[in-house]
Amino acid sequence: MADSGATLIAQRKERWARFYQPSHRGHLLLIRLAEEVPPRPLPHPDRRGERVEWAWQRYQAQLERLAWLEDDSLPHLDVYTGTEIFAAAFGCPVHRPEDQMPFALPLIRRASQVSSLRVPSLDEPGLALLLGMADELRARAGPRALLKLVDIRSPMDIAALIWDKSSFYAALLEAPEAVRELAAKVKELLTAFLDEWFARYGREYLAHYPDYYMEGGITLSEDEIGAVGPQVYAELFHPELVELSGRYGGIGVHCCAHARHQWAGLASLPELRLLNLVQPPPVLASAYGYLAARAGQMHSWCGDGDVLTWAESLPAGSRVVLQAPAANLREAEALVERFRSLPERS
Repeated sequence: MADSGATLIAQRKERWARFYQPSHRGHLLLIRLAEEVPPRPLPHPDRRGERVEWAWQRYQAQLERLAWLEDDSLPHLDVYTGTEIFAAAFGCPVHRPEDQMPFALPLIRRASQVSSLRVPSLDEPGLALLLGMADELRARAGPRALLKLVDIRSPMDIAALIWDKSSFYAALLEAPEAVRELAAKVKELLTAFLDEWFARYGREYLAHYPDYYMEGGITLSEDEIGAVGPQVYAELFHPELVELSGRYGGIGVHCCAHARHQWAGLASLPELRLLNLVQPPPVLASAYGYLAARAGQMHSWCGDGDVLTWAESLPAGSRVVLQAPAANLREAEALVERFRSLPERS
């Protein structure tokens, strides 16, 4: 990477670091410009070579864009996956359609099956494949290149993939100790994988979804909480999130469930850096105000019409990662110029 590119990347990392400070006032901007790379191959094991080449081409396009578009995006190597990877490591069958992302099929249906479930090692073929792909991409790009983390879900979310949902939700009330046991086994594998990932590639990375930068901490999806009440969340979901945040030094959470009743619990997580919600606009309009003083935000909707005009009416004290589409280079540059003129931009 040329010295000028390294300087630009360092400047953007510093802006992200300031953004995560609770005292910060201002927003970040990611321009969603169509990438000059082909559609990505589905993440099937037999398409390893295609996946690596796609990630490499995308990284090269991002490096080229770095020189002329001054938003807050960071070039990264994308070892993308489906949601199935950790459930599959435990032995779940995986359905791999030819026209959509793969997904895990349940392995267990009764609480009595949990105790016999073995925690796999990182030598499990699916996980070894991901580490091998990341090794190859990092070797090409050099030791300073950022990687995008694979699909990380909370231990409870992964447990809900392993355990058939028709009995899993009942077990949350009828057999909570079995649920805790399964989630603990998942957490053992998950933390072993994350420890290895961070040891190999460093603590700076892009979250799996959405693509925000992190230095330290953990990022994950928490999608099952929409189907449970606050008490079950407090007893089974919240403690593991607190533990993971403490272990890795911070946390970012994605949630696409209808889980407004869990906002207080999520907002109380120690060292919560960013919350991403995928919900209808009226729900997100409320979220911006509720979370303004509690965490950085990067939601699926930033307002109707011109995103930068709407950004001027965001609640006072909020910190938001704005996402703006651009059809071409000229439009992208114009958006960045207008963004710089927003009040409280730092």
